[in-house]
Amino acid sequence: MTTQARIGYGTLFKSGNGASPEVFSTLAEVTAITPPAMARDTVDATHEESPGAWREFIAGLKDGGEVSLELNFVPGGSAALALTAELDLDGSSASKNRQVVFPDGSYFSFAGILTAFEPDAPIDDKMSASVTFKVSGKPTLVQA
Repeated sequence: MTTQARIGYGTLFKSGNGASPEVFSTLAEVTAITPPAMARDTVDATHEESPGAWREFIAGLKDGGEVSLELNFVPGGSAALALTAELDLDGSSASKNRQVVFPDGSYFSFAGILTAFEPDAPIDDKMSASVTFKVSGKPTLVQA
């Protein structure tokens, strides 16, 4: 069987504007995207009569994790301006609908809060920035 693996080139990160209908804008100059890192907690439910003295666990709460981006940092560019403005948002306005859109049209959809914007200006390489969003609620993978 031939592989269906693909490279990530063409994957986009988009943020919604909250309007109805919602319009999503692509963040410029993104060089790498790590989609939601989902996880589930476990809760120790071991008791005095657990069979064979083995620990027992039950499923706990789920966490959508974080989404991280790397991008080319352009100090006066649209991405830098949008991200610094977004850090000024408080309360419920800080959470926005986001999408990680893959080359085949499939996408992760989630609500996310910008938690970190870290520009870097090395002396001997391009300027870049690391960006992190905390996922709030359940991320959804929509197939193309």
